[in-house]
Amino acid sequence: MTKYDAVVIGAGNGGLVAAIRLLQGGLKTLIVEKHNLPGGFATSFRRGRFEFEASLHELNDFGAANNAGDVRVLFDELGVTDKIEWLQIPEAYRVIARSENLDATMPFGVQAFIDKMEAYVPGSRESVTKFFELAEEIRLAQAYSSSVNGQTDSKYMVANYGNFVRCGSYSVNQVLKTLKMPQKAVDIISAYWCYLGANLDDMSFVHYASMVNRYILRGAAMPKMRSHEISLAMVERIRELGGDVLFNTEAVKILTDAEGGVSGVVLDDGTEIATRHVVCNCAPHVVYGKMMDKVPEAEVRATNARKFAGRGFTMFLGLDRSADELGIENHNYFLYDTMDSVKQYDRMRTIADNDVQATVCLNRALPDCSPEGTCMMYFTTLYMSDDWANVKAEDYFKTKDYVADKMIARFERDTGAKIRDHIEEISVATPMTYARYCGHPQGVIYGYESQYWDGLMPRLQMMAEDHRIRGLRFAGGYSMRLSGYSSAYFSGDISGRQTVGDFKREG
Repeated sequence: MTKYDAVVIGAGNGGLVAAIRLLQGGLKTLIVEKHNLPGGFATSFRRGRFEFEASLHELNDFGAANNAGDVRVLFDELGVTDKIEWLQIPEAYRVIARSENLDATMPFGVQAFIDKMEAYVPGSRESVTKFFELAEEIRLAQAYSSSVNGQTDSKYMVANYGNFVRCGSYSVNQVLKTLKMPQKAVDIISAYWCYLGANLDDMSFVHYASMVNRYILRGAAMPKMRSHEISLAMVERIRELGGDVLFNTEAVKILTDAEGGVSGVVLDDGTEIATRHVVCNCAPHVVYGKMMDKVPEAEVRATNARKFAGRGFTMFLGLDRSADELGIENHNYFLYDTMDSVKQYDRMRTIADNDVQATVCLNRALPDCSPEGTCMMYFTTLYMSDDWANVKAEDYFKTKDYVADKMIARFERDTGAKIRDHIEEISVATPMTYARYCGHPQGVIYGYESQYWDGLMPRLQMMAEDHRIRGLRFAGGYSMRLSGYSSAYFSGDISGRQTVGDFKREG
């Protein structure tokens, strides 16, 4: 039997960061990954002469060396920033909504964003300025909470971040109404909601404002060689620190002792790894349902109370003309039927009614990311129910084609670009693809849904109470920071540091 101080299950974003933190804390660490590559969704793949980004639209809160955001600071601490070649995304987004006849293109930079909003919506400056002031206070409060691993001093929080405390239990729509923001400005500033996958009546204002601020404050970045460049850099760092990495290796069982705490991990070849500490970069539903025999009833109830977030569908296109030739003007598009997120969310429950897409043309940030005279795009939508489970096997490919055709037609109609006749390569990933590729239940790509009762701050503040199984912690989209690239990295940071603390307390 091999023995490690800690085992990380899953080499996704959160798991990779957790492994580095464990090694930096002096723990002998093994990371096991069932795929032959690291990264999970943070990867790339080739079709013909195109290398597609699998999932990352843009990494927020990175910043430049002289104006570092929290993600860059974390990457600096991990020792991976300089292993990656970074590029800056040129603008925040273009949002188009049919019902409201809305078409707005927004810049990065808080002041530039406020100025552009005032140009679109005269009289909005004061309320939008207040939004960003509140969002910055939220960011600072979150940084404090993370620095003390959720063990916040309530008096300190009230004294230093009083407005954060006041809005902490309210939804996005409730706070925007209180700020007296004009409706058109609300519509424009709400464009990012699909990145978190919950409607703005249910989503915590704290979570949404934090995300918007992290995008707009310092802009967004992208690895030149796609998100897989980050994954490879982190594996390199793990090995530099003396960690062991096993690919093509699945952890099939987490062993527990008489008291119910972690005692080891069983691999798919029968090998037993003795350890008292495991960080799982996978869904608790999978861990408790398949990998453990003894799970506290309270943990099962808490897990089942949570709601799966969006199931993913992505289409990748390699086009035989440049973005200029095709009329693709922007890097990042949000195309909605309506900016009423509650109504839009409801339409996203079914394959027939869902026409939403978030679409990226990477060539607008990196012109030479594909061969000269070509460009590539990826189109993403979410399904807010498991409607793909209703698709019969014999109708699967027809349904894929149906959704892909709708996406192309929608993009051409809303933007005026002409892409259909120039498709050289096409690849489509459905919820079934994501379920098979990463083992996520129902093809969920957003973890558990971010609702105000179970959103970012409640989870951060309940980390101690949620830790019911000695030696077991989680990282990634299902954990305390919820979904998204930066959130996954921060979750790995928190879980890794917490596990180091657990180990040291045990002596």
